[in-house]
Amino acid sequence: MEKENPVEEAQRYVDNAKTILKEHGELDTKTKRYGDRKYVRMAGNTLWNGMLVILEAVFKVKANKTKGRPDIIDYRKAIGDRNKKLLDIVNDAYDNMHLYMGYDGNLDKNISDGAFNSATLVIRLCSAML
Repeated sequence: MEKENPVEEAQRYVDNAKTILKEHGELDTKTKRYGDRKYVRMAGNTLWNGMLVILEAVFKVKANKTKGRPDIIDYRKAIGDRNKKLLDIVNDAYDNMHLYMGYDGNLDKNISDGAFNSATLVIRLCSAML
């Protein structure tokens, strides 16, 4: 069941992603690398889904006519039309959360730290736009 407050819902996704890495990521504190790509991927995809919750609440992106659902290009256009600075942050978030973590399972903790920082910033900026 989704909450009615998109800010709280997006933050819940961020918290869930943190829990995934904390409980299952097997962080090597010496090398600052996670030991299991599976959980990095899960955390990255969870983070990105949280960003979609808040972005959809603010920008109301419509489904792509050919694919039936919004695409990152659709989000980029909607965001760029209103806020170029936010677009830069969302592009970084997309790379870190969706591509590097979600697809690649990049084990570097610096990547995931950047993703969490971007998530916090996107939520803060979008909440001010609601």
